[in-house]
Amino acid sequence: MIQNPSLFCYGIDAVLLASYAKVKRGERAMDFCTGSGIVPILLKAKTNGEHFSGLEIQEYSAEMAQRSVRYNHLENDVEIFQGDVKTASQQFGKEVFDVVTCNPPYMTGQHGLTNALEAKTIARHEVLCSFDDIAKEASAVLKTKGRFYLVHRPFRLAEIFSTLKKYHLEPKRMQLVYPFVDKEPNMVLIEAMKGGNPRITVEKPLIVYEMPGVYTKDIRELYGDGR
Repeated sequence: MIQNPSLFCYGIDAVLLASYAKVKRGERAMDFCTGSGIVPILLKAKTNGEHFSGLEIQEYSAEMAQRSVRYNHLENDVEIFQGDVKTASQQFGKEVFDVVTCNPPYMTGQHGLTNALEAKTIARHEVLCSFDDIAKEASAVLKTKGRFYLVHRPFRLAEIFSTLKKYHLEPKRMQLVYPFVDKEPNMVLIEAMKGGNPRITVEKPLIVYEMPGVYTKDIRELYGDGR
């Protein structure tokens, strides 16, 4: 992957999202807020989907992601677009994707903001789009019974569920991610279905570290190393 550490590099949340999402044979997937393009590239490696796209608003990040696609010789399978999530259904049309994934900005408000247009701020804070914008457009571009996968922060779960249901995205699966077994969760993985019936499965917790700096077996397997 081509990245610029002075801007924003992908983290474990993107890897978890790409492992949690399911793209079936013949399906087409779109990744909102794709950043470096890591999620569609990983989805190509991990699933049997037909085609994978990514949408990124920042020109420099989109160009870097396109270079990573070329570097990995995935031009026939992965395509990166520059554009605004808020107008995704205008750019791609309605009901065109089977799967949408998103690792969105987690933070709201102005806390900690120094430059509202700085790349890391845009990636972490809702300065250019809100979760409401993301859910609305995910629902618009998804086919009926299409799936929306996201990774987010547990402290926003009530808002996340109400927003998903507002746009007819019914939560179907959820997994909480804990940094250590004795700490509170700091991430949540969610699958929602457009037009799905109300019923959610809460999966077993995912623990990231056995001890500081040492991944658990579950995490090592997600990275392709089950030792």
